[in-house]
Amino acid sequence: MKHYIYYLFLSIIFVLAGCGEKGMKKVDLSETKLNDEIIQDVVSELLKNHGEAFRFRIERGVGQVASLWRVSDGNESEFNVFCQEYFIADEDELDKLFQRLLLNYEILGGNMLRMKKDLMRPLHLDLGPILPVDMLFGSYEPGAHMQEDFFENKIAFVVMLNFPYYSLDEKTQLSDKWSRREWAMARIGDYYTSRVPATLIQNYVAINTAADAYIDNYNIYMGNLIDTNGEKLFPADLRLISHWGLRDELKSNYADENGIEKQKMVYAVMKRIIDQTIPEKVINSDSYDWNPFTNQLFDNSESVDFQSEPDRRYEHMLNNFKAQYQLDPYYPQTPNYIQRQFEANMEIPQQDVEKLFVEFISSPTVNKVAEYIRSQLGRQLEPFDIWFNGFKAGSKYSQEQLDRITMTRYPNVEEVQNDLPRMLRTLGFSPEKADFIASQIKVEGSRGAGHAWGALTRDDKALLRTRIGANGMDYKGYNIAVHEFGHNVEQTISLHDVDYYSLNRVPNTSFTEALAFIFQKRDLELLGLSGGDPMKEHMNALANFWSCYEIMGVSLVDMEVWKWMYANPNAMPEELKEAVITIAKDIWNKYYTPVFGQKDEPILAIYSHMISNPLYLSNYPLGHLIDFQIEQYIADKNFADEILRIYKLGSIIPQQWMKEAVGQPLSTQPTIEAAEMALEVIGNN
Repeated sequence: MKHYIYYLFLSIIFVLAGCGEKGMKKVDLSETKLNDEIIQDVVSELLKNHGEAFRFRIERGVGQVASLWRVSDGNESEFNVFCQEYFIADEDELDKLFQRLLLNYEILGGNMLRMKKDLMRPLHLDLGPILPVDMLFGSYEPGAHMQEDFFENKIAFVVMLNFPYYSLDEKTQLSDKWSRREWAMARIGDYYTSRVPATLIQNYVAINTAADAYIDNYNIYMGNLIDTNGEKLFPADLRLISHWGLRDELKSNYADENGIEKQKMVYAVMKRIIDQTIPEKVINSDSYDWNPFTNQLFDNSESVDFQSEPDRRYEHMLNNFKAQYQLDPYYPQTPNYIQRQFEANMEIPQQDVEKLFVEFISSPTVNKVAEYIRSQLGRQLEPFDIWFNGFKAGSKYSQEQLDRITMTRYPNVEEVQNDLPRMLRTLGFSPEKADFIASQIKVEGSRGAGHAWGALTRDDKALLRTRIGANGMDYKGYNIAVHEFGHNVEQTISLHDVDYYSLNRVPNTSFTEALAFIFQKRDLELLGLSGGDPMKEHMNALANFWSCYEIMGVSLVDMEVWKWMYANPNAMPEELKEAVITIAKDIWNKYYTPVFGQKDEPILAIYSHMISNPLYLSNYPLGHLIDFQIEQYIADKNFADEILRIYKLGSIIPQQWMKEAVGQPLSTQPTIEAAEMALEVIGNN
């Protein structure tokens, strides 16, 4: 589920980078660099003053400062004077600087984020119509000038000079040798690896805010859909956001005896969204009836002419690409957005992630699990069965039953807020810890599907923004809310319980997704509906396996689309649309047709993350793998105690985090092996 983890400094480095001018012209920064002779003279003088014991820190620090030093920062002599004055050799003095940076970055980052969250309230919360000025305020980035200011006043250079930046390879080699303090210092070394002008940061925020608002308001009024017989299959007041609501509606109808007709209709809607043949008049509007199969529009049974959505979906996708492409020259370590997302942000190389996914979805186990699903459905698989959810006990409850329960329990935001401590106690948290965690989370009614947005200072609260209808929270909304609640719990633990502020958060968003999945799977338990099914463990293993199979294909589409955009940087929205559809069909044909039978299905291109959260999707399958490894590890242990221990490890690199958390590196094998065992056990019962 979409969520917000807003890191002021790291987001500037890895994410908040945008285009300051139209077009695709690259920026030449070569004239701003100091030459090697100047750098070596400074290094030699520092070595003379402080000794060979400091060679690594001196060479690395001076080199880092030189890489981003501009003519406006001073001449060659001023560069030398700065390095001599601000390099700290004394360990006690270095520690004082370290502690001061931790304090000040929490103050600055936390309060900038607090302002941003408040400015986004009219866009994210259901507070009435969005005013034109709301978009302007929502697009404003309070911290946009922070990085530029810190280079101008030399704070950034002080950090770079004294705290080495380590590449991913270096972190991997040193990770099990570093103390927690050394890790915390290394993370400060990550703060300044680029120098992005504030205007470019601000422009990216505007671009991304527009894409986000587009997605948050992309609702389909299901009660206005008609089939070829003119029948309406959905309740009149059912409004679903794309893609989350549509996908979850598909899932919910496996418990409905006649649900397949509804599922086919939802899938028809999805295909119209993907190829942009959807009538513009039905987006976020209930003024017309629409047959998504024939793509006919009706007003009081009279056929109506219409215009299709004008490739706006792909226009937003291109805008995000162009913003990142324009910023590539500012990132010498990771000169394209794909590298920034995987090597710098996720800290797993893109090629490794792709290889992991391809190996998994090519596994012979896929066909075995698919055969089990066919036996449960009593029919051949349809493309939308990538979302089959009949593995969990919840499938025995109808949508109506679950809706009644959740709408009665959660008629408003206040009741959700009041129930958070009980939920945590149900999962084994002590009353004191449950009350504390719940006190750090604020529930708000969301305009979109919902999201979690953490805090960056310990006197702020994490936000749980969730959609609650006029009649209360339906089950789909509740299921999403429990997922987001898992994010909030991680955000709270990894901020308040971590030992060094620079280590707060988790290695990447896959790890917060893992805890969100762990919580989400317990949604029925939190409603008091869990049963003593001895097959639950095995059903969870199959559910996790099938979820990985689905979302890994979606993630491969996301990666291939970005590769295509880099190969075609001047593409138009219509060209991108055709490319996305072709890529989605190609990946479907290669990895899904052998299992499902049907060819050329575009379903893997429906995810809204591709529009507003570029290259985010890979976090989900990685999150599923991490989720399963954690679940296996804590199965015979106290749930709450282990979650508290694991998530206070903070933001060390992924593989080291996994080793310390569960005793083994990130791998697909536990998930595959558990699915194989589940099939064997089920076959013997």
